[in-house]
Amino acid sequence: MGKLDRRRREILELVAVSGFMTIDGLATHFDVTPQTIRRDINEMAEEGLIARYHGGAASVSTTENAAYTDRQVLNLDAKRKIAHLVARHIPEGASLFINIGTTTEEVARALSEHKNLKIITNNLHVAQICAANPGFEVIIAGGVVRQRDFGIIGEATIDFISQFKVDFAIIGISGVDEDGSLMDFDYREVRVARAIISNSRQTFLCTDVSKFGRRAMVRLGHLSEIDALFIDSHPGKSWNEVLENADISVYTSNQANN
Repeated sequence: MGKLDRRRREILELVAVSGFMTIDGLATHFDVTPQTIRRDINEMAEEGLIARYHGGAASVSTTENAAYTDRQVLNLDAKRKIAHLVARHIPEGASLFINIGTTTEEVARALSEHKNLKIITNNLHVAQICAANPGFEVIIAGGVVRQRDFGIIGEATIDFISQFKVDFAIIGISGVDEDGSLMDFDYREVRVARAIISNSRQTFLCTDVSKFGRRAMVRLGHLSEIDALFIDSHPGKSWNEVLENADISVYTSNQANN
């Protein structure tokens, strides 16, 4: 198998795992020029293997997320930096929801030095992480446990969440569409996330930049419903108008002044 075939096969694998890869990111990964990657993407898109977007390529699937074990390690360093940035904006003694997601799990770890937090979660991984802190009160939502990632979903979960009104919601997302729509793959998870947003005084969206431009099937809401976006780097000039219209605060972990 030639180098070209191997590279394109690996591009396909990377895009399948992450949902979206930038041209610059792929060029760095393969140590080739952006023009070379752009040519690969164009030809693969014509074959229907991937979806081509401005600045990168995305998976053609909008119905199924990558496996949880893959998402745990994908962009892990970026997720940890985002998580520590979020933790700096959570005061001692606050109440918060933390929902399903590998980035939100990193936020739970980053909060380990906080005191007197009250945490309500529909994520069993988050519950286990936070329960290790004797100064935290951890409340687990009832409902159906989704085996692939230990998230809790369903009508009972929504009813449970609706009993509370908390200071902060910490949520993740699978994709942000070009119009600022927040997208995910499971409508049951989305309904719980909607309840979390509705019952929080402030909502923090935590995501790495690869989710911008990534498509999924179920609409959760819009960036304009979010108070602050925590991200590893700015998604680029093409998103400036969407972010400005959403009137959302943006905090990037790669800027020392945040």
